[in-house]
Amino acid sequence: MKAAQIRVENTASDRQVLRAAVTLLFALSTGLVCTILARLGPMRSYGDTLSWINTGAVVISLIALARGAPLAIREMAERRRYAASALDSRRQIENLFQMTDMLQSALGYDDANAVLRATASQLLAGFGGALYVFNNSRDRLDLSTCWDWPQDHLPPDTVSPSHCWALKRGKPHVNHVGATALRCEHLTADVLVLEIPMMARGEVYGLLCIQSGGEAGEVHLGEITPLAAAVADAMSLALSNISLREKLRTQALRDPLTGLYNRRYMEDVLERCVNLSERNGSALSVVMIDLDHFKLLNDEHGHALGDAVLREVAGAIVGAIRPCDVACRYGGEELLVILPDCSLDDAATKANVLRARIESLSDNHQCRVTASFGVASMPDNATKASELVAAADGALYAAKQSGRNRVVAAERRNVVVVDSITALAGKARSG
Repeated sequence: MKAAQIRVENTASDRQVLRAAVTLLFALSTGLVCTILARLGPMRSYGDTLSWINTGAVVISLIALARGAPLAIREMAERRRYAASALDSRRQIENLFQMTDMLQSALGYDDANAVLRATASQLLAGFGGALYVFNNSRDRLDLSTCWDWPQDHLPPDTVSPSHCWALKRGKPHVNHVGATALRCEHLTADVLVLEIPMMARGEVYGLLCIQSGGEAGEVHLGEITPLAAAVADAMSLALSNISLREKLRTQALRDPLTGLYNRRYMEDVLERCVNLSERNGSALSVVMIDLDHFKLLNDEHGHALGDAVLREVAGAIVGAIRPCDVACRYGGEELLVILPDCSLDDAATKANVLRARIESLSDNHQCRVTASFGVASMPDNATKASELVAAADGALYAAKQSGRNRVVAAERRNVVVVDSITALAGKARSG
């Protein structure tokens, strides 16, 4: 509607300028003709008449010039303004295309955040910004990056979807300043913020917040809203691609049922941990876990309950180990935990803690849930990754044979004797 009105006004102004130009040209032409005729012999008797006509033409020319010149000047100013606006829009479009191209090369959220900050510094200069992305469980949004935000009103670290009007409505929302304004609960009352949900393929991946200050903050915020929405759209596709890559990577490394790492990842990590243990001379332990009578549990209560037990057992294990430890699903109902820088005795103690946590799950399902544990360590029981797993598996078999629901540590090798025999053999060969 506004664009149509502008076109109508421009057309009317062009007509006025054209009318004034035609009038001026006609008056000047008339004056020139009168001047030429006044110099001719036969027309000298009409000199006074021609003089008055010439004077009238000059007056008409001045009037046309007085009316048309301001319009022409205004039209030129409007043309310059439109040209500058077109150049600015072209620059913005080029920056958006460049942002989209750079985001295609982003490997993760850190790269995407760097591209967003660089683009915002050019397209949204003078405005603060913050980007929130959903966590893995999608129950909250975490602050991914922020820039140029007032120090006394920094954005919160997390946002609940139920506290954000933009996410609840699925469309941009302006948090106006004032006691009567409809504002999100996670924002302070003294900051003007535009919130734009970032959607791609019908799913929300994040939230873009643009902050504006000053007396004309609302006016400036309204002017850049379309541009901020374009930035959010470009960023939404990048967040969608990053989320998809993370999901595929997780599926390649983790067991879909328990959420633990799969066996292939376990083998790679264990090999690296063994090499690191040999280089640093530190201990490395593994705990092999097997749920007792799991096949009987599936037969009597169904596979749905068996899957639920496996998931809860995995959660109980993850909740009791260190961040540096690695819990994996070895196969079926067998699990394995890698404990870097952990001795055989400490690993056996940790295994007893895990055994008690798993046994406590029996009350949740009205059936007995227990597990047997086999513990092995380097250098007490093995020197290679395959030997370490085999030693833990042998200890697990011993736990099964001795009654289940218990922890058995592998027998220590007589390292001193072996080393002494090796040394004596070396001396004999050298002698």
